Amino acid sequence: MTTKDKVLLGMLVFVPICFATQWLHLHPVIVFLASGLAIVPLAARIANSTEEIAAVIGPSLGGLLNATFGNATEMIIAIVALQAGLVDVVKASITGTIIANLLLALGAAITLGGLRFKEQNFQPTVARINASSLNLALVVLLTPTAIDFTSKGLEPATINNFSAVASVLLLLFYVLSLLFSIKTHKYVYEVETTEVEEIDTTHQKEPLWKPIIILLVCTVVLVFVSDILVESLEKAIKTLGLSELFTGVILIPLFGGAVEYITAATFAIKNKMDLAVSVAMGSSLQIAMFVAPILVLVGQFMGQPMNLEFNPFEVLTVAIAVVITNSISTDGSSNWLEGALLLITYAVLGTAFYFHP
Repeated sequence: MTTKDKVLLGMLVFVPICFATQWLHLHPVIVFLASGLAIVPLAARIANSTEEIAAVIGPSLGGLLNATFGNATEMIIAIVALQAGLVDVVKASITGTIIANLLLALGAAITLGGLRFKEQNFQPTVARINASSLNLALVVLLTPTAIDFTSKGLEPATINNFSAVASVLLLLFYVLSLLFSIKTHKYVYEVETTEVEEIDTTHQKEPLWKPIIILLVCTVVLVFVSDILVESLEKAIKTLGLSELFTGVILIPLFGGAVEYITAATFAIKNKMDLAVSVAMGSSLQIAMFVAPILVLVGQFMGQPMNLEFNPFEVLTVAIAVVITNSISTDGSSNWLEGALLLITYAVLGTAFYFHP
């Protein structure tokens, strides 16, 4: 068991602490922090269980399973918040997760890997495909804002209807991208597949029922923990004097994505940059192409209409993250200075969200 696994296992203590803080009606900030920290090890267990199941059922079904449950933590938190009527916080967490994965996770991975290895390489074809897919996601995020800006007396239903259609189209492209990577152009991803098999050989000896039970139990517990997090969220925001925008864009993605950030950095330090880039950029694509569209459609059924019209400043920051990430990733090589560039950009945007009224 690695040091990372031991730390994450030890952090499971925050799960009962989280329930205790709510039961004892402690200060909302304490409840918020305890529930946030409890999410981290649960997310790790869900990710590990998904990988173990994927290793047993084979690369095709395994790839589909990883693609579906890759951002289960973020989706569960978002659905619970959506049910509570915190639509703006949900939207902010979507853009925040995309920004954090592209700038913080990838930046940390490239920096730490670059400090150990002078220059690291990864598949330029995969990076180029990811970059193009991110451009599509950006187009979809920009369009509702552009429609609203260029129209007068626009009915809210217009944006809602556009968002529903755009969500279906994004999901269609997501399915096509899975077909591309798992079936028709599997050879393009062969380097990643080899490394994943090398890492997950120990999982193949595990009986299948164990990771399935862990996955189900952790998912159920995560729903209750997310409910506590969301319930304490508004009171904690007021107490700390933070805006919903800053909390949704910066704080919530840190809890939900901490495991992915650590994983990407670990791969980079081991000079497995294909996997590091895949974790960081792939997670952003899953949020934009799968999680966001699902939330729009789920919101329609829940009576909490959510559309793809985001705060213009959020859209601007996503555009900045996509442009900078694409500019340094399409050549298939990286160094520590490029990683520092991404981290500084994230710090600048985080500061901007903090001071944003």
